[in-house]
Amino acid sequence: MRRLPPLHALRAFEAAARHLHFGHAAAELHLTPTAISHQVRQLEEILGVKLFQRYPRPICLTAEGAALYPVLRESFDRMAHAIVELAPQDKDRPLTVSVTVAFASLWLMRRLPDLNRQTGLTLKIEADNCPVDLSASNVDCAVRYARQAGAEDHWLPLFKDSLVPLCAPDLVHSNSIEGDADILRLPLIQYRWASETDAPPSWQSWSQAAGLAGENPEISQHYSEEINAIDAALAGQGAVLASSVLASSAVAAGHLVCLSKTALSGRMFWAVARNGHPRLSEVESFSIWARSTS
Repeated sequence: MRRLPPLHALRAFEAAARHLHFGHAAAELHLTPTAISHQVRQLEEILGVKLFQRYPRPICLTAEGAALYPVLRESFDRMAHAIVELAPQDKDRPLTVSVTVAFASLWLMRRLPDLNRQTGLTLKIEADNCPVDLSASNVDCAVRYARQAGAEDHWLPLFKDSLVPLCAPDLVHSNSIEGDADILRLPLIQYRWASETDAPPSWQSWSQAAGLAGENPEISQHYSEEINAIDAALAGQGAVLASSVLASSAVAAGHLVCLSKTALSGRMFWAVARNGHPRLSEVESFSIWARSTS
């Protein structure tokens, strides 16, 4: 017989290690954080080692925990994959793709007819600004915004982004814009940057990139979401420093114009699926199509 700890303790540890958060692991497994903590301690007692460094917060894996985690994750992934393979496959089921609200509204939705025509794929769109956990959901693929591929999962590059100054054509016609300094005289629209790891793109950083370090841009409107800031620019309310990818359709249609060649470097858009996902070939078809339409 194999001498293994209880499966519930192994599952609790794997989820807690993946999230590095007992509360998030508890939500995934429909338990309480106290139950997760109890099961992890039970596993630690059985193994005779500490798996987490609990203090100071946030928690982190010990050397022993870091050695055990990838083995368990791969094992659970292989079990989940085998179960999916055994279940009857609905070949007509749409490919479920998780995206942000802005990506869905500004880039993806208007291109869906072309996707179906070119690849035969139909999508079920899960639009949410909170990143989905691919290992704990029925999502087949997620579009991520990151500088480089993660160490886990299967990452397929879609397109490189940049942040460019944009406004409606009427605003250009009613103002004399002869250089980058004139752009800063327009009503400027700012939105909150979601990333906690990068410095937020701002009109201040753009003015420095344009060689206007002495300028002090004055923001006229603030928004929590980029999509709302772009909508305000479309309505002629000011200039926005926005994603060249998300604004590409509006620029191509002439609803927004790019005001300068000066741009801030953005991240890469990626299509991400679990390694060994049974619909990985369809995810790859989606990524090839996306790259061809950027």
